[in-house]
Amino acid sequence: MDDGRLDSITGEFVEPVREQTFRDQRFHELLRHSRVLFVLSAILNTLFLFSDWRFEGQAHFFEAIYARFAVIVVSLACAAIVNRARHFRAVQAIIIVWQWCTAVGVAVLVSSRSDIALFVVLLLPAIYYLVVPISFRWSVAGGTVCSVLLLAGYLGLPPQSDTAVGLALAVLVMNVALILVLVRNNRQSRLEWAATRDQKAAREVLSQSERLLERTFMAVPIPLLITELESGRILRYNAAGVSYFGGEPHEFGIHSAWQIYADASSRRMFLDRLIRDGSVTNFETRIRLGHGEVRSVLVAATFIEIDGEACLVSGIIDITDRLAAEQKIRHAASHDALTGLTNRAAFQAQLDTTIREARTKAGSIFLLLVDLDGLKDVNDTLGHAAGDALLVETARRLEHLAGEKALVARLGGDEFVILLRGAISLEEAQALSQAIIANFRHPLIYQDRSLSTKASIGLAACPSADYAPGELMKDADLALYAAKQEGRNRAVLYAPAMRRSMNERISLNRSLAAAVANNEITPYYQPKVSLITGQLMGFEALMRWKRSSTQVLQPQSFYTAFEDPELALLMGEAMLRQVARDVRSWLDQGHPVGRVAVNLSPAQFTHRDLARQILDLLEQERVAPGHFDIEITETVFLGRNSDFVAPILGQLHSAGMKLALDDFGTGYAALTHLKQLPIDTIKIDRSFVQDTEIDSFDAAIVCTVIELGKNLGMCVVAEGVETVGQARFLRERGCEVAQGFLYARPMPAAATVDFLARENRDAAAMRICDLWGR
Repeated sequence: MDDGRLDSITGEFVEPVREQTFRDQRFHELLRHSRVLFVLSAILNTLFLFSDWRFEGQAHFFEAIYARFAVIVVSLACAAIVNRARHFRAVQAIIIVWQWCTAVGVAVLVSSRSDIALFVVLLLPAIYYLVVPISFRWSVAGGTVCSVLLLAGYLGLPPQSDTAVGLALAVLVMNVALILVLVRNNRQSRLEWAATRDQKAAREVLSQSERLLERTFMAVPIPLLITELESGRILRYNAAGVSYFGGEPHEFGIHSAWQIYADASSRRMFLDRLIRDGSVTNFETRIRLGHGEVRSVLVAATFIEIDGEACLVSGIIDITDRLAAEQKIRHAASHDALTGLTNRAAFQAQLDTTIREARTKAGSIFLLLVDLDGLKDVNDTLGHAAGDALLVETARRLEHLAGEKALVARLGGDEFVILLRGAISLEEAQALSQAIIANFRHPLIYQDRSLSTKASIGLAACPSADYAPGELMKDADLALYAAKQEGRNRAVLYAPAMRRSMNERISLNRSLAAAVANNEITPYYQPKVSLITGQLMGFEALMRWKRSSTQVLQPQSFYTAFEDPELALLMGEAMLRQVARDVRSWLDQGHPVGRVAVNLSPAQFTHRDLARQILDLLEQERVAPGHFDIEITETVFLGRNSDFVAPILGQLHSAGMKLALDDFGTGYAALTHLKQLPIDTIKIDRSFVQDTEIDSFDAAIVCTVIELGKNLGMCVVAEGVETVGQARFLRERGCEVAQGFLYARPMPAAATVDFLARENRDAAAMRICDLWGR
């Protein structure tokens, strides 16, 4: 680190390195100064040489001539030699030689004590102190020696003048004064040099900073502009700015920032915020590029001063593409990808907002929940591409029918919703529902195929401004459920009774789930008897809910629970497990029970592994599948999981279980099912059997079913046989098996044991009678 302190005595730098630097930097100046000094010395002494001829003939003439000539020669020699010097010390040595030689020569000259001699005695030391550029110690040494030599030459040795003491004192005072002046000059020259050096270094740093700033300004990859604060005049712009604008702004007639802003008021807002806060970041606005394209940008700016003028340096970040991407993301997050309609989440948010606004604005709110009835058939027969086309067309039609004031959304799958708000009446909402149903009767043409579908609609009205959005959706869903229950392809308006029914259904399902856990689901057995021999053929296990010791409910009391797949599976499993245990117990007691029929609900077929579950259960209870029949109704073929029915029944039949089609004649496409499935038994519904004696139409149906069963090699079982006449009619027509109150009412497992014991005794008695008869 350089030390800028100066020596208080010499005026030179205390630090040798810094002093050497000072001397090295002034070397060329020293060289020029020395040459000039030597040349001037030679010239002046030459002139004095001519002047010395006036002393010709005097005693000191030749001494003066020789001394002057010596000084001239030394000066010329030094002037010639100094050009070869390469550093300060070499120049200083030459100067010192010149000084001393010149001092000796001049000392000889002043011995003449001429008029000018005294002047030279005082002048030459001053020149040595003030003019000769060497170090302080050599300047003092040279000046002192010169003064002593000149004083000695002038006064003589010993001094020959009575003024010698005074002159000596004068010379001494002069030397002290000159030394002080020398110190002062040294200090001044070095301070000026240091200041100049520091100033130059500062200018260099500033220049480097300016160059760095300029390079940085031009290299920044975002557009930068420097403009005047008030006028907005563009002063500078970087390369990125030129590239962004499509060229230099003035090429497009743009000279002011006011021309760049798409909206001048936005520029004013920007300036107001800048003046208030001192700087601006992330100011979003829209600007116009050179060719007129408008882009969305973020502007950041701060104040700078240029030549005393308040200016701004502004950076621009283009966010047009980012905003477009964000818009796409927001659209994707709030809209259905397939149809472009509002999705469930966005619709729910809009519904919440609408109901909140209804507290302060007049108007009505209606929800139409629309469910396509035939989408699955389209997907299964023509593929999902056709199903997607149907959904897109449905969305288009709903938007067209609902109009601009309604919000149409897709909730998922085949379910859509329409939100009607404002000045709309219930009659108008119902009219829209009917218009949708009528419009959906027109088919969609897809790849030369006609796609037809129908819709079920649940309509709900918001009863009050403080009604919860979720409750309104529940109302519409309950109305939609009612529309499906009533046969689909219709619109149903929500009524409070629907919610009560739903609550009752939920409460019932909750109670039934607890009943399964508490083993309250129990089988009752109704015998099946041969109409030919009168012997017991087996039983049908009928589900009962034993709610208390005195209350036993039949399935009619809780049939809605079978629509819940999970609950239906739980009840079915509990029922089958108890039946299997009862059969195992009867077999262990030696009672032949024939085949026991167990009913499976349509909801149970929603589980693809139903057959495996049933067979595993029978294996756990150690009962062979051959002891059981599986009874199903034709409704199992009508659900969305009908594809699972045939494989499940095939597995059960292969394991040894027989299949019976219950309530035959009351469903749909029964003959097709008889052909496609391994059906062993058909059961005639009790509604046909009970009037066979008085209704010829029912009698004809029963006869037809019996004949069909014979021709197909199937066993025919008649249900609901209550009179001897009905039994006789069935036997005469060829029906093989009957069950009903005529033979026995459904009974619990304990009573069934007694029934089996009686049957065994009666069968044994009949065998003994046969033996005696022989």
